[in-house]
Order: sequence, then structure tokens, then C-alpha cells
Amino acid sequence: MQIATTREDHRIAWLAALAIAVHILEAAFPSPLPGVKPGLANVITVLVLVLYGWRMAAWVTGLRVLAGSLVIGTFLSPTFWLSAAGALCSLTALGLAHRLAGRTLSPMGLCVLAALAHMLGQFLLAWWLFIPHASLLKLLPVLLTFSLIFGLVSGTMAVLMQRRLSPPA
Repeated sequence: MQIATTREDHRIAWLAALAIAVHILEAAFPSPLPGVKPGLANVITVLVLVLYGWRMAAWVTGLRVLAGSLVIGTFLSPTFWLSAAGALCSLTALGLAHRLAGRTLSPMGLCVLAALAHMLGQFLLAWWLFIPHASLLKLLPVLLTFSLIFGLVSGTMAVLMQRRLSPPA
């Protein structure tokens, strides 16, 4: 039995592999604060959402979190659960925004939204499971500020990459 693949299937596989590679590469860099990473793999998620829809974006994100954690050795660790919680919140926010705003929200806006939702998901899980202390709330504005900055950076990258990946009009 042979399964026919399309050019789009190959592009999705390439984007999923790229997201996994970026996720692994990002894990190697030191972080200024626990939980603060640029989130560059979310650029790929946003591009897949814009070009192919939410279902494919969910596949790419799920594969990135799962395969990335297996490769770097964090599967089922607190790092894995924080990553999964952030990805789930990010995907939920992206899905709602894409459904409600459609194409009126640019990749820049989607990346900022994804970054903020990702950080909020991680923060809530960290507070609920690991550090249920009110003092942790003092970190939230700092973490969300980093998320906003990194969301703008990844949004710029997503806009530039979308121009390269989109077929000419």
C-alpha cells in the first residue's frame, strides 16, 4: 500500500521538522529568567496557522512539544508540562483569534497573542502545581513584558517568512 503525498504534505513535514529543530536549539541557550525563552518555534506555528489552518498548526505544535522533549530529555518532566501548557494555551488563543478575526489579524498580532498566551499558560501551571504562592504574581508583569518583546520579534520574523512562503498573487 502506498500513500500519495502532496506538495503541501511535504511542506507541513518540513515546517514540523523546522519547529522541532528550533525548539531543540532554543533549549541550548541560557535563559535570563526561568521560563523566559524567545519562543521562535511559535513563528512556525503561526505560519502554519495562516497558510494551512488551525488543525495543521495543532499537529505541528504537538509534534514539536513531544519530539522536542524526547530529544532533549525532558519528556514528562516539569519542563515538558510547562511547555505543553503554554502550547495548549497558545493554540487555544490562536484558534479563537483566527476564528473570530479571520485574516484581519496579521502574523505579527498572532505572534504577540501566542507569546502572551504561552507565558500565561506556563505561569498558571507553575503557580497551580509547583509554586502556589502569592509572591509569584510579582513576576507576572516581568514575564509578560518579555513575552510581548519576544512576540514582536517573532512576529517580525513571521511576516518576513510569510512573504517568502506565500505564492505570488
